[in-house]
Amino acid sequence: MSDEESGDAEENGDPEQNGDAAEEITVESLRERLEAIEAQLDEAESEDDLDEVEAELEDLETDLEAADLPEPDDEDEDPPEEEIESEKEDLEEQLEEQRGPYAEDVVAEIESAIDEIESSEWTEAGAAELATVVDEFLDAAGDELDQAFERTGEETDDLAEALEAAIDGVEDADLDADEDAETIAALLEHAEALVAGVEDAETWSDLSVREKLDHHGFYDVLDHRKDFPPEWHALKVFEKRGEVDKILVALDLLDSDFMEEHCLEALRRMGPEEAVEPMMERAQKRDQDAIEILGKIGSDEPVDTLVEYIEGDGNPGLQKVVLKALGEIGSDEVTQDVADKLVSDNEEIRSRAARSLGMIGDTRAVEPLADVLDNDDSDTVRASAAWALVQIGTEDALDEVSRYSDDRAYLVQSEAEKAI
Repeated sequence: MSDEESGDAEENGDPEQNGDAAEEITVESLRERLEAIEAQLDEAESEDDLDEVEAELEDLETDLEAADLPEPDDEDEDPPEEEIESEKEDLEEQLEEQRGPYAEDVVAEIESAIDEIESSEWTEAGAAELATVVDEFLDAAGDELDQAFERTGEETDDLAEALEAAIDGVEDADLDADEDAETIAALLEHAEALVAGVEDAETWSDLSVREKLDHHGFYDVLDHRKDFPPEWHALKVFEKRGEVDKILVALDLLDSDFMEEHCLEALRRMGPEEAVEPMMERAQKRDQDAIEILGKIGSDEPVDTLVEYIEGDGNPGLQKVVLKALGEIGSDEVTQDVADKLVSDNEEIRSRAARSLGMIGDTRAVEPLADVLDNDDSDTVRASAAWALVQIGTEDALDEVSRYSDDRAYLVQSEAEKAI
């Protein structure tokens, strides 16, 4: 063979000409390597030993992917690479089981407990249970780390703060997975007990509806049960007393169309400022009962939300309810928005818009209302415009109405007589 041919053979890795040629990968060689790795795993005593096992498994994975293994003679048999892959995965699971535990595992458990404490709503009994569980963990962790962990108060924030301090203590201890394995294992056991205790503590959501209402003193007023269901009787008592918070609790908790109706009726009659926020939440879902109640309350807070519902050609029923509520609220910020509905194709909306302008009382509405009175095809709408002008009550407004004392529509005549 020429020198050139010899060089080509070496460059191409010809096994007959290259003394360093790689050994052929066979099923037998892969199984032998698996057995060797298993023995190596059994003898591993440190994290470094386990790292070496992991590297061997990764090399075996690479060779298995590159190998061209023969197909089995029997079609019902599994291909050999599948069996080898399954055995390799079993060793990987054993490897993970032998690793750790680590200080990071302890920290993760404590952080899980903190998240649960901060995100849940606890009953009084649950809060007491939490305090006990956290104290037990702090004492146990302190003994393991030779540190003192104490909470400063009874609130959940205080509990979370104490557990954060425990996390700092674990991290500052700089625990080694090999040298401090027993300490880490003990801390992990205490942390897992902490998580379990937090999960077992009573939260507000664990209570039944009746228990929640009882917690709020809802049934304290029932010296007798005059009505059925008893919650209805309690509701009447709270309305009479003006205890809005109890009515809102019942509305939030009772899953009953009957009780919801009576709760909303009570709020509609009362018009309490305390109901603004919960009614706004309902109003954002186009709840017409809630919108009516917001009108009765009269707060300016929901105006920006409500005015969006009268724009465009939306639900006429909803628009009428919103226009009435805006009129009852009486904010002159929406005068133009309401006046724009005076030209609606819907007669009822035009009439409702005119009356809302009268309730708002803004003098800028005099001219568009006078135009409606003069030109609208509907006598009902014209009567509403006349009524609105009388409500505004300025000299200009009354002059516009008084000219219609002999109008064809009786309701318009009636308003003109009031203006005169």
